[in-house]
Amino acid sequence: MKIAIYSRGVENDQMKDIHHLFDELIRNGVQPIFYQDFFNQFYSSIEFPHQYSTFNSFEDLDPETDCMISLGGDGTMLDTVTMVRDSGIPVLGINYGRLGFLANIGKEEIQGVIATIADRKYVLDKRTLIHLEANLPLFGNSPYALNEFTIHKKDSSPMIKIHTYLNGEFLNTYWSDGIIVATPTGSTGYSLSCGGPVVFPDSSSFVITPVSPHNLNIRPIIVPDNNIISFELEGRTDGFICTLDSRKELIGKEVQLAVKKESFDINLIRLNENNFLQTLRSKLSWGLDKRN
Repeated sequence: MKIAIYSRGVENDQMKDIHHLFDELIRNGVQPIFYQDFFNQFYSSIEFPHQYSTFNSFEDLDPETDCMISLGGDGTMLDTVTMVRDSGIPVLGINYGRLGFLANIGKEEIQGVIATIADRKYVLDKRTLIHLEANLPLFGNSPYALNEFTIHKKDSSPMIKIHTYLNGEFLNTYWSDGIIVATPTGSTGYSLSCGGPVVFPDSSSFVITPVSPHNLNIRPIIVPDNNIISFELEGRTDGFICTLDSRKELIGKEVQLAVKKESFDINLIRLNENNFLQTLRSKLSWGLDKRN
């Protein structure tokens, strides 16, 4: 079995856990494939008795890779999605960060998790993506996101006007600091922080959530993900911020933007004992009542 390992980097106090992970990979007969920048941080301190290889990008990732492990937090998981693209390679997140909503496997669970993956005793959760189309090249070869697309004002500039359309039909003008279009996966992220609803991962929808709207009668809205959502921008400044997950681009008001469902999905590895409701309860304290 070939497993790719991606990480933005680890702290010195995490090296013991990294050693433990590599020991488990070798014990289960796994051939590791390391992200080059990550590999450069530790290669001199770890002995590898078996064959290994490295990769720098999607283009040189071995197509026979069985899965990719993301070491870090949820931000690292979002980076990992841009590494696997439409290859179908499933992704597992091991949490070395803080919340770990997407990367929800604790590092103390590594021993059992690697054995489970090696035995292929896991479930694949298909997660939809959001795709950005623009009249200018944006976000290189990865114009998609697992969590959300956003338009936002710059710094301390005044609020902006975002004219929004569904399949060409006018929906609303948002007077706000920005707007979020979240996938079901992203409904528990930035959108939730701005008052958006929690949406189940398989609900086939987008959540449109304004950021600090200056209207009492504006609320988040859920729309089917077979809609194309387009935007026209107005503001007192020329520049706006456009994001896909943790990546951002600066754009002008003349840019034409539209989002739709991406043509491919991402496969997230889920262990049989974990599910969405359990994650809501453990990570977001869903239903927690101290009176009971």
